[in-house]
Amino acid sequence: MSHSKDFPLPHPVQFRGHPLARWLLRRMGWRVHFEGLPGLQGVLAVYPHTSNWDFIYMLIVKWAIGIPVRFWGKDSLFRFPVFGRWMRYLGGVPVERTSARGMVGNTVARMQQARRQGEYFWLALSPEGTRKRIPGWRSGLYRTAVLAGVPLGVVGVNYRDREVKALDFLRLSGDEAVDFARIASALEGAVGRIPANAAPIRLLDASLSREDTIVK
Repeated sequence: MSHSKDFPLPHPVQFRGHPLARWLLRRMGWRVHFEGLPGLQGVLAVYPHTSNWDFIYMLIVKWAIGIPVRFWGKDSLFRFPVFGRWMRYLGGVPVERTSARGMVGNTVARMQQARRQGEYFWLALSPEGTRKRIPGWRSGLYRTAVLAGVPLGVVGVNYRDREVKALDFLRLSGDEAVDFARIASALEGAVGRIPANAAPIRLLDASLSREDTIVK
């Protein structure tokens, strides 16, 4: 099992997790490879997202390893009173998918503030932002990590072998070609529940409008 050399082990931020969730994953035949976080702030790219089942499995993984994260979710999910409160409890932040609405800038500012104050702030995102196939990754996750100067954790989901690998943490250079070559290498072996829906590991063409990549 490979590791990025950008942040040598042992990682300083560790979690205990919940034994019941670990038992549940074992019963379902899933394994999780995770050895902590390299710092108090960062971004996790969870890939690929091809099915509604991904959210359920990732919640169990989150519970099993005990990691608290924030995540952006489409605003329509937060409109139902009970479900919306539950989503916020889990760390969800509503986002209108047709408009970034300053989420990147706001998140970067909050991460920088957390760094100054020595506080914890990790954001976990699906880089595609939808379970249907689109021609690349949305830029918000990448821009947030670059502008905030925080590690990008690459979380590969592999339905074929029923495992989740969260071992690679990268220092991004801001050079898109270099960074995405490294990201793709770390995600080798990731297989979605519906493989044909997985987006290519590259940023979406900037000429595409957000509306063009929203799958109804």
